[in-house]
Amino acid sequence: QVQLVESGGGLVESGGSLRLSCAASGRIYSSTFMGWFRQVPGKEREFVAGIRWGVGNTYYADSVKGRFTVSRVSAENTVYLQMNNLKPDDTAVYYCGLDRGGYSTVASSYEYWGQGTQVTVSS
Repeated sequence: QVQLVESGGGLVESGGSLRLSCAASGRIYSSTFMGWFRQVPGKEREFVAGIRWGVGNTYYADSVKGRFTVSRVSAENTVYLQMNNLKPDDTAVYYCGLDRGGYSTVASSYEYWGQGTQVTVSS
């Protein structure tokens, strides 16, 4: 069993930065893929960024490339999402998810989710 706990959301002005954290309890295998998603009311949860736990390969949605950076600290069982140059369109609830099957940008394939953290970017 895995539990994910996110933190780090908040209110920031356009152009500002935030760093989200996702702490995982339980065993994390090297084949695991950790993904960050975001969701706004009335829309599906969309992939933002992700990282292969073992080798550290990273993946990004086109909308955040060059602005967001995903990383992990294996010893802490924690994944981070550094978000720079934030825009009002980035406003959403951000979730971290764990997929034991490997790389995926599809929310339905993830087995575990955190509770979500609100990110609000004012213009």
